[in-house]
Amino acid sequence: MRMQDFESPGRSSVMARNGMAATSHPASTMAAIQVLDGGGNAMDAAVAACAVQCVVEPGSTGIGGDCFALYAKGGAADVVAYNGSGWAPSGISPAALKEKGVTSLMRPTPHGITVPGAIDAWDRLIRDHGSMPLADVLKPAIRHAEEGYAITPRVARDWALGEPLMLRNEHAARVMLPGGKAPRAGTVHRQPELAATLRRIGREGRDAFYRGAIAEETVRYLQSLGGFHTEADFAEYRGEYVTPIRTRFRGYDIHECPPNGQGVIALLILNILSGFPAEGDPLSTDRLHLEIEATRLAYAARDEVLCDPDFSPVDVERLLSPEYADELRARIDPRRASEVAPVVGMPEHLDTVYITVVDKDRNCASFINSLFYGFGSGIMTPTTGILLHNRGQSFSLFEGHPNVIAPRKRPLHTIIPGMATRDGKAALSFGVMGGHYQAMGHAHLLSKVLDYGMDLQDAVSLPRVFPTPGSNAVEVERTVPPAVIAELRARGFEIRDRTRPIGGAQVIRIDWEHSVLTGASDHRKDGCAIGL
Repeated sequence: MRMQDFESPGRSSVMARNGMAATSHPASTMAAIQVLDGGGNAMDAAVAACAVQCVVEPGSTGIGGDCFALYAKGGAADVVAYNGSGWAPSGISPAALKEKGVTSLMRPTPHGITVPGAIDAWDRLIRDHGSMPLADVLKPAIRHAEEGYAITPRVARDWALGEPLMLRNEHAARVMLPGGKAPRAGTVHRQPELAATLRRIGREGRDAFYRGAIAEETVRYLQSLGGFHTEADFAEYRGEYVTPIRTRFRGYDIHECPPNGQGVIALLILNILSGFPAEGDPLSTDRLHLEIEATRLAYAARDEVLCDPDFSPVDVERLLSPEYADELRARIDPRRASEVAPVVGMPEHLDTVYITVVDKDRNCASFINSLFYGFGSGIMTPTTGILLHNRGQSFSLFEGHPNVIAPRKRPLHTIIPGMATRDGKAALSFGVMGGHYQAMGHAHLLSKVLDYGMDLQDAVSLPRVFPTPGSNAVEVERTVPPAVIAELRARGFEIRDRTRPIGGAQVIRIDWEHSVLTGASDHRKDGCAIGL
């Protein structure tokens, strides 16, 4: 345990016994805690928190997005995984797009919009693992949408950045830009149309979103914009339970969702780092150099092979083999930046929310929901208040590439929940926001906690770097020490200052011996961890 300097700025880790929630928005964390205090379990609380964030943090997530989850019932090590990523329309392909003159998957168009998977995931996870009706779980979100919510500082900043995008869509502009401007911090915003949609979903379940009036309006509107979507694409969509993948790191089993998500890449980075001793300062140039190089190599593999395994096999066993980690590790020069092949056509991804909840029975929910970019595609349906994501921009348009867009195919996904178990029990429920950064973020966070024994909040708050996939550019936060930046530059990395913080994170540790939960939440967002 660290000796905290209480005279310096910073947060303490939060400790409690009977439940814990950590999210990137205080209203979301409070909703989760109220659900737990009212007798709900971790899954009830995670979905309630996520639904609230779809209202109060709309640039980062929404019901028009996708969802992944890991769940450990009673804290057992047999972790359950759910893939709630949506599929592409049945009529879409590179050839069909080319016939329309489309040569790239642009953001404010229907062609980057896949069928949203979040509502299906919430409904299924609540039915299978929750203890409350979906209608009750959604009540806090409905109340915020109807009665209004105060705009928090980070949300206001992100909202202002999304203003030009939403001005391009009349429905998004009407709902999200009152008076033609993004709402400022400290003002109140309402979304009554979204409240009505959430109430209908609570009453009727997933079918309210994927069949009937909501789906009909969504499809009709997307078709009017030139989209390939059909009502059957929505009605026939289902997410699925999947078998988690894992690797061993410093005595812990680290669990991730399998492809089409990039969790396998987080595990690959850990496998590479496992061959290096954790020495010296965790923020030293030498250590960051190793993390950067491991990330660049792992991401090069990601962009070559990762895709929907229903369409093209992904050799997870090979990617996670000791031999492959040895092969990549041997390519790292600890004193010089290596050459990495460029990535073709991968968009940057900035916005997501990650939620972790552990209840009194030690059910653990690791839960992530995203619109991909800030405010997704910027396209809102006419009367439902639903902003649609742009996840389909992760597809390739290159014929023969494993991740090429195809009918009913799911794209490469960046959002990844994580969980660590030890001695047959859940030990850490964690996640890192920030799109492409997430795989590196998982490895970076776990290494700081498990290699260096850092306090959870200290590990979350540590300055971050991120190598741009396929280049020698490295983005650095302003808090990275200047001497470290200078040395990284001298080693051949192209240093780029970030205009925004890199990602965000939440984590909960379960101490089974003392029956204590410890939680941390990232200062880069507006949120917090709260315990019962």
